[in-house]
Amino acid sequence: MNAEGVAHPWKVPVPVPVSPPAVRTPGAPAPAPPRPSREPSPTASAVLLVTGFVLLSLNTRVAFGQLGPLAPVAGLGTGAVTLLGLLPPLCMGAFAPFVPLVRRRLGEERGLFAASVLLLVGGVVRVLGMPGLLVGTALVGVATAVVNVLIPVFVRSRFAPRRVGVMMGVYALSMGAGSALVAALMVPVWRAGGHAWELAIGVAVIPAALAALGIAPQLRYGKRDVGPEPEPEPERVRVRARVFGGDKSLAWSLIVFFGLQTLLFYTTLAWLPAILVDSGVAEGTAGTMQSLFIVGVAVGGFLTPVLAAARTDQRPHLLAVLLVCASGYAGLLAAPADAPVLWSFVLGAGLGGGQAVTGVLYVKRGRDHDHVAALSTAAQTGGYLLAAAGPVAAAALHTATGGWTVPLLVLAGVLLPSAAASLRAGHDRPGRDRPAA
Repeated sequence: MNAEGVAHPWKVPVPVPVSPPAVRTPGAPAPAPPRPSREPSPTASAVLLVTGFVLLSLNTRVAFGQLGPLAPVAGLGTGAVTLLGLLPPLCMGAFAPFVPLVRRRLGEERGLFAASVLLLVGGVVRVLGMPGLLVGTALVGVATAVVNVLIPVFVRSRFAPRRVGVMMGVYALSMGAGSALVAALMVPVWRAGGHAWELAIGVAVIPAALAALGIAPQLRYGKRDVGPEPEPEPERVRVRARVFGGDKSLAWSLIVFFGLQTLLFYTTLAWLPAILVDSGVAEGTAGTMQSLFIVGVAVGGFLTPVLAAARTDQRPHLLAVLLVCASGYAGLLAAPADAPVLWSFVLGAGLGGGQAVTGVLYVKRGRDHDHVAALSTAAQTGGYLLAAAGPVAAAALHTATGGWTVPLLVLAGVLLPSAAASLRAGHDRPGRDRPAA
C-alpha cells in the first residue's frame, strides 16, 4: 500500500475496514450511484508494472554496447573509444552517492521515470557529432546510476519476496537483450546510412522513448514513505553511517566484488572487438561477436540471480560465475580466432552473471528498504569508480606491450581478488545479518 492508498500489484494488499452502510433519512434524496472506479484491475496493474519494468530494463545498457561494433568500421580512434569507455562507469560512480537524495525527494517510481527521461535526452544528444556523443554518454551514465541504485529497492518494494530473484534475472536478461539487439544493428545501419555513425548511434533513441512511456503509468503510485525527512547533515554522511555503521566487512566485500566485476565487464565490452580483430577475425564478424557477448550477458544475467535468490548462501554461485569468466579469458588467450563464438558467449555469461547477482546480494543482505538502498549506493559508487580505470588501463597495457596478451592476463588475474571479496558478500553472518523479506 503506497502513500496514496493504492495497493501494489503482486503483493498481498492490506485489508481495508469496511464502513457500515449509511442510514437513509426519510424524505432525503436517494444517494447518487457510485461512479465506476478508474483504477486498473489488479491484473492490469501487474501487466503495466512488468511491462514498464522490462522496457526500462531493455534500455539501460543500450548506449554502452554501441561503440564496440562501430569502432573498428567507423574509424573511431583509440582515444575516443577509451574516453567513451571511461565515461559510463565514471559518471555512474560519481553520481551514485546522490541517488538516495533523489529517492527521498521523488520515491522509486518518480525517480525511475526521471531517469528514463534523462536516458532519452542523452540518446538524442549523442547523435550531435563527437561533442554530443561525449556529453550524451555522460548524461546516459548519470541516468543509469539512478536506475542501478533504485532497481533493487523497487523490486523489493513492488514484488513479492519469492519473485525477487526472477525479477532481478528479468532485469539483467532484458538489459542484455536490448543491448545485444541494438549492437547487432550498428554495422548494418552504419552501412545503410552511408557510413554515418551518427545515424547508427541514433537507434538508441527508440528504446529510450519506449522506456519512458513504459514506466510512466507507475507515476500514479506517487512518492511512498521512504524514511524520515533528511537531517541537516549531508546525504553522503547518512548513507555512510547506514552502510558502515554495522558490519563493515559486508560493505567492503560488496564494493570490491561489484567493482572488480564491473571493471572486467566494461573493459571487455570496450575492447572485445579490437581483441578479436587483432587476432585475425574480420571486422564485421568481430562486431557480431560483440552482440553474442551481450547475449551471453543476458543469459548469465538471468540464470544467476534466479538460482542464487533461492538459496541463503550465494557463495557457490559467485565462485561458479568466476570460473566461467576464467574459462572465457583462457579461450581468448589460447585460441581467440579459432572459436570466437564460444569465447564471446562464455565470457558474456560469466560477466553478466557477476553483474546481475549483486542485485540479489543487496536484497538478501539488506535489513530493510533503506539498508538495501544504502548498500546498493555504496557498492556502485566505489565499484563504478574502480571500474572506470579498466578500459584506460587495458589501452595503456596494449600500447606498452603491442598486443592483447598482457591485458588479458591481467583481466584474468583480477578474478582472484574478486573471488576473495565474494566470500563475505555471499552469505549471512549468524547473529549479524538478517535476510531481506
